[in-house]
Amino acid sequence: MNQRAGPEKPQPHREEGVTRISVSGFKSISQEQSIEIRPLTILAGANSSGKTSMMQPLLLLKQTLEESYDPGALLLYGPNVKFTSVDQLLSRMGRGKTSDTFQVGISTGLDTALALYFRRQSGGGVDIQQATFLDHGFEIRLRLGMTREEILSVIPPFLRRFHGTFSEMEERNLEWVVVRNRCFLALALRSEGGQLGPPFAPFDGFDASLRAVIGAHIRWFIHLPGLRGNPERTYPVTAVGPTFPGTFEKYVASVIAQWQAKKDRDKLEQLSKDLEKLSLTWKVTARPINDTQVELQVGRLVRPTKGRARDLVSIADVGLGVSQTLPVLVALQIAEPEQLVYLEHPELHLHPRAQFAMAQILANAADRGVRVVVETHSDLLLLGLRALVAEGKLASEKVKLHWFKRDSIGNTKVSSADLDVVGAFGEWPEDFAEVALEAESRYLDAAEARVKKNGYAGKSLATPRH
Repeated sequence: MNQRAGPEKPQPHREEGVTRISVSGFKSISQEQSIEIRPLTILAGANSSGKTSMMQPLLLLKQTLEESYDPGALLLYGPNVKFTSVDQLLSRMGRGKTSDTFQVGISTGLDTALALYFRRQSGGGVDIQQATFLDHGFEIRLRLGMTREEILSVIPPFLRRFHGTFSEMEERNLEWVVVRNRCFLALALRSEGGQLGPPFAPFDGFDASLRAVIGAHIRWFIHLPGLRGNPERTYPVTAVGPTFPGTFEKYVASVIAQWQAKKDRDKLEQLSKDLEKLSLTWKVTARPINDTQVELQVGRLVRPTKGRARDLVSIADVGLGVSQTLPVLVALQIAEPEQLVYLEHPELHLHPRAQFAMAQILANAADRGVRVVVETHSDLLLLGLRALVAEGKLASEKVKLHWFKRDSIGNTKVSSADLDVVGAFGEWPEDFAEVALEAESRYLDAAEARVKKNGYAGKSLATPRH
């Protein structure tokens, strides 16, 4: 029998993209919470409400898969997320106790999903306990320590023709075992002497390919944290795609340099337009210093002016808005359709007018098919998206809103909403706009009271309009 033959069934494709993420037992997300991933997915809520906790399990998987050595089931301390103890990531159960397990699930398309279950080890660290693979209605559930009979019982019907192969291998004193492959589980052959072989070939068409597809999505996705570092005089030369291990900000200078070298005018012109739309600058260039360093220069003025084409300064000599926003714009430009881009607070260091304008830039990426996940505290950014929907410039079905809130005992609950054709989303547990209205009302009430008390007849009490 040819062990390399694959199952006669549809295979998952990377083009389907990540469509859902579920998490439980992780920090404040003690009970399972699930979010749908649309082309433009908004994570909102108060500080420490669980927004980042929803994405951190994927970041743990990303840095585990990208590490040059095998760090075990999870690399806790890495470039994307940093934990020094398993207790820091497990849900608290009260009275100083924490959960022993947490789970993360990832779906691509409508018919493929992977759920991973991790457990704290008594000697320290964490190990993977169970993995469930779902592909077009067929399911395989693997866990460490499974017996031969348990392994045979989980084989779906379309793979049972390989039962003979199982028997043949056992006649040669080989046994089937479940093994850990970084943060995944797989089947492998073990000899009488304890030596392990490669994962079971017939499963290349099911659990192995599904792990490869979802693993590729995890390695493929772009992460841009809220803390993007201070602007530098020079940046290290890096490789440019198709994947970007670690966090994305370190790649920005080299990406722009490559666009210039390849004379990719479309991307360079769009980048300039986006910077100008945000009133940050009108031009950015990457100047190679040597084989290891690149300098970023930006236009000193916000708008292009005749005779000022060379009026450029180092990015380190302008406001933080440019250096903090440029990685956002470059990430959205370089991302491909169905690629997941996770942006933490893209509105940081932006003027309110620019926060509102950022909505159009995010919508442009979503219209190209990129799956953009935005964690934000900006009511103006959200209002900008609603305005685009109402104006017919952004399809409402491309947007999904998730509001994170913690209950009285500290557990995260997620409420989700869709925008209708006029950009309305109905009742949420809280509304960003209420904060601005309450602040304005508080100011006007206080100012009016002082006027009445002291008879002050000075400047208008009207608040400025941006």
